[in-house]
Amino acid sequence: MSETVATQRHPGRLAAWLVFVLGLALLSYGARLADTETPDDLAYRYSSSVAALIQYGIMLGILLLIARGLSWREVFALRRPERWGRSIGLAVLALLAIYAAALVYERVLSLVGDFDPTEEQGLVPDGWDSSRAGAFIAFFLVVTFIAPTVEELTYRGLGLSLAQPYGTALAIVATGVLFGLAHGLLVGLPILSVFGIVVGWLRVRTNSIYPAVALHSAFNGIALLVSVSGAA
Repeated sequence: MSETVATQRHPGRLAAWLVFVLGLALLSYGARLADTETPDDLAYRYSSSVAALIQYGIMLGILLLIARGLSWREVFALRRPERWGRSIGLAVLALLAIYAAALVYERVLSLVGDFDPTEEQGLVPDGWDSSRAGAFIAFFLVVTFIAPTVEELTYRGLGLSLAQPYGTALAIVATGVLFGLAHGLLVGLPILSVFGIVVGWLRVRTNSIYPAVALHSAFNGIALLVSVSGAA
């Protein structure tokens, strides 16, 4: 990684990034406190995809503004891993670790009550509706490709790069927890934070954002496909 990003601190940019992601978290939790109900057919509405595209477009614009003047290749880790085979293996290992953590967490939750982190977020549908396949495909593409790309650029790209000069472990944990907070969940916060931390570890080990994006995309895509297959 370049000297500019790896060792030189940018407290102003880091502060701006923190204000940005904390603002996202406040908006998410504010909507939850306002008891804004998520429609059951969210994945079958074209409006959901359009709204998401606008949201992620604004997010990307803010990220680029914060990173203005820095090498985007370096600050967003837009570089190929040195060894793709090793990176793919690490990504698979990380994905399995996330699933294992989720399974353990669900078992713990079952001991204290009927809590479902997936239902809390409300993004995955309860089943397949062939009459609205077009809207679902649009939603699938946004959730599987656009959302992971922008979120990874936000947290494991710019955020981790700006925080890493203060300590790699701190950067991984902090960006992982902030990623979890941005989703505005209560029950799902621990597992989302674990997800963010594991993907942050992958980003550092591979020195590239691409394996992190691939893992995030696979995770989202599998969740949606499982939900409509009736296997969930």
